[in-house]
Amino acid sequence: MKKTENDELVFLPLGGSNEIGMNLNLYGFGPPHARKWIVVDLGVTFGDQTTPGVEIITPDPAYLETIAEDVLAIVLTHAHEDHIGAIGWLWPRIKAPVYATPFTAFLVREKLRDKNLLDQVSITEVPLSGNIQIGPFDITLITLTHSIPEPNGMAIKTPLGTILHTGDWKIDPDPILGAPTDIDALRKLGDEGVLAMVCDSTNVFVDGSAGSEADVRIALDHLIGTLKGKVAVGCFASNVARMDSVIRAAEANGRRVCLLGRSMHRMSAAARSVGFLKDLKPFVDDRDAGGVPADQILFLCTGSQGEARAALSRIAEGSHPHIKLGQGDSVLFSSRIIPGNDIPIRNLQNKLSDRGVRIYTDRDHPGIHVSGHPCRDELAQMYQWARPTIAIPTHGERRHLIEHMAFARDLQVPQALAPRNGDMVRLAPGPAMIIDEVPAGRLFLDGGVLTPENSDPLRERRHAATNGVLMVAVTLDRKNKLAADAEVRAIGLPGDDDYPLKEALDDLAEDAEEAVEELSAEQRADDTAVRKAVARALKRASQRIWERRPVVETLVTRL
Repeated sequence: MKKTENDELVFLPLGGSNEIGMNLNLYGFGPPHARKWIVVDLGVTFGDQTTPGVEIITPDPAYLETIAEDVLAIVLTHAHEDHIGAIGWLWPRIKAPVYATPFTAFLVREKLRDKNLLDQVSITEVPLSGNIQIGPFDITLITLTHSIPEPNGMAIKTPLGTILHTGDWKIDPDPILGAPTDIDALRKLGDEGVLAMVCDSTNVFVDGSAGSEADVRIALDHLIGTLKGKVAVGCFASNVARMDSVIRAAEANGRRVCLLGRSMHRMSAAARSVGFLKDLKPFVDDRDAGGVPADQILFLCTGSQGEARAALSRIAEGSHPHIKLGQGDSVLFSSRIIPGNDIPIRNLQNKLSDRGVRIYTDRDHPGIHVSGHPCRDELAQMYQWARPTIAIPTHGERRHLIEHMAFARDLQVPQALAPRNGDMVRLAPGPAMIIDEVPAGRLFLDGGVLTPENSDPLRERRHAATNGVLMVAVTLDRKNKLAADAEVRAIGLPGDDDYPLKEALDDLAEDAEEAVEELSAEQRADDTAVRKAVARALKRASQRIWERRPVVETLVTRL
């Protein structure tokens, strides 16, 4: 495709810039009034203590919906949830064909099947190192290494220049499963000329290199060989190489393996579909694991991040229907702590320890986990291979992006920008610059419904979680006068010996009655006016009593 005078090449992150996770990136080509777009990745992030009742968070596709007719394709770099997890939720708002390598395509189909969308979505499987021609975008996949099978960088060639979009990666000289980093392809791309590199920033503060899965396999084999009793290993199910290492370490030490957690079984099926996890003994069903001697069984578990319903948490709570761990047993955490998960992980480990279980982590046994993201030496190597004119950090919090931008400049990259979600960057023609800002936000999956992050129900839930709830019943007669004493009940509010909660609620009931009595007869005839007056009075009183302003729900009954 030939370029025209008004053509521009732009990059637009809508997720993953200023945060780790929830990746959603767009590339646009053409004149501003008629750009054609591709979407690279469509991921989620997960709720925490600040989002009560919310487990899944997706990017807000509001801007995508306005350009949906010009979106040519969704191209996926790899199968981690923060890169594909939103596809079942957001695809109906975009309705573009999907391109992915076989392992990723397998898992995407499962997600779409869960949403009854599989028959509606065009999915094209692209071979490793394959090429895709999509409108003005000529995309070649470049094999990289990461903590999941088939991670791909993308060389996106356009009439205005070539972009290297790395996705998630590291340089693993011995990746256990899959091919090593395609260094020749990266060097060739650099020789041809790379306009911009959009690159992973996760470990930009970490010196050295991430380390190899081959070393983890040796460490796991050695540690598991020293343990007695039952052994459980918690890791990310998506790290199939780690699964393979744990399973082979178990078998080498005379242990059968039992998979615990739905995602472990799903990833195992996906891995086998592309030829991984070969030549292994059959897994033990969790219902049969009790019949295997303690020193001959290993449980490979989900829940290394302290997720409440995952296998490890159920074991720690003693609520798993088939698996019990106790004195003399061991749990290995072969995973990193995702920022924000410190408290649930600590709580999980404390519960396990309370049952007599010995805990092993990468803090006391550093070899049992390595990161899947590039540290500074690996970033420097990638810049040496690609030699881009423009560095665009992504996949990081603000501090990561700023540090990555400074690091790229130290490596003599001529231009570097660190856009936020919603910042549209013109890569060509001319110097790279932010030329526009579009809506970018989050949608929270709340009770199976996607709602804006600042929606009233979520705001009220956060407020109630912090400040408590007061429920008030007020009864008025036909003359709009109080017909009975007000009743007040509380959720999440304290009392003590000096001022018991019952006494506080009695005082609040009097405050509610006074608030009603101070209203005019006309106002008392209006339920809304009564509710507002009671809420104001009780919030003022609660501020005095507890230094909190709880949610106040008032029921007005008329005789």
